[in-house]
Amino acid sequence: MHTAFFLLLGASVARFLLRHPDEPRTPWIIALGITLALLYVLGPALGAAPTVRRLLWLGLVVAVWVVLVVLAPSFAWCAVPLFYTALRTLPPRAAVVLVALLTVFVVAAQLRLAQASDPGEPFDPNLLLAPPAVAALATAVFIHMERQAAAQRTLIDDLIRTRRELAATERRAGTLAERQRLSMEIHDTLAQHLSSQQMLLQAAERTWDTDPGTARAHVRTATDITARGLAEARRLVHDLAPRELAGGAGLPDALRALDAGPDIEVRFHLEGAPVPLPDRAEQALLRIAQGALANVREHAGARTAALTLSFLGDQVVLDIADDGHGFTQLRAAAGERGHGLPAMRARVRQLGGTLTIESTAGEGTVLSASIPLSIPLENTP
Repeated sequence: MHTAFFLLLGASVARFLLRHPDEPRTPWIIALGITLALLYVLGPALGAAPTVRRLLWLGLVVAVWVVLVVLAPSFAWCAVPLFYTALRTLPPRAAVVLVALLTVFVVAAQLRLAQASDPGEPFDPNLLLAPPAVAALATAVFIHMERQAAAQRTLIDDLIRTRRELAATERRAGTLAERQRLSMEIHDTLAQHLSSQQMLLQAAERTWDTDPGTARAHVRTATDITARGLAEARRLVHDLAPRELAGGAGLPDALRALDAGPDIEVRFHLEGAPVPLPDRAEQALLRIAQGALANVREHAGARTAALTLSFLGDQVVLDIADDGHGFTQLRAAAGERGHGLPAMRARVRQLGGTLTIESTAGEGTVLSASIPLSIPLENTP
């Protein structure tokens, strides 16, 4: 639109000089044309807001243009860019009024040009109808553009707000997932160690007077568990990576090193050729094994527990079986209200796997965790 204004202004000056080369008002026309061009150039520096300086500038531009149209009607078509300037600067009603006034000057200028060029020519209705039509078209186009721009700004604002809300939701979800993971880490490590220490110290207290040797053995075992718990706590503070998997140790070696206490024999069996597992899968299976052995120690009354790690092509399966007294489905549902089994299920679910428990009263329990080797991305916490 700025380019169109200067082209129309230059064309009007050139037309006047070609048609009226010896007019005494030519210097005034040239001076006013230069003044109008300089004033128009200053417009963008004042901004688009209807400030006092901007309104004063618009008034000066319109006043200089009106004087030019009065002196030389050929400058009338410079009004089209001024329509948009008025519409951008003034409120809608004031802008429409100014556009109407500018249109009146354009119509009067066109009638003067027609009369000056050929006084005897019949009246041309286009001289009366064309300028209002151009003004109405320019106004309609501007209003449509403004509405489109406003709708686009609203859409962009909505998108930005939605992106921020989504980012905040993802941060909250990530925080909750991290809290859940930490709670499971603490339950499967520190809580289990503390529980073992309590049981051993209680046993030592009961046998301290009658069997000091056994009591001291319980205390020594509790001391060892305390040392492991302290190392696990330091590991949690450091990087939350399982100590059993540190130093390049694989999942089979870590499972083979697990124990369920001094009175329970733990056996480990590996089936299939081991394949590299994602760190999250190894950590989850290790924590599930630790939690299951803790349940065996505290609730099963078992003498032996068997851990079987099976690589079955498209999935890895960890089975923990014990020869304890087992439990009924009603007791299993009650156990779900604790933290151990729900934590195991949450770990397996995050990796797209399944957790099953089979138990019969008096015949032991088998817990099976199955995780696909290709962990789906959508389950990544």
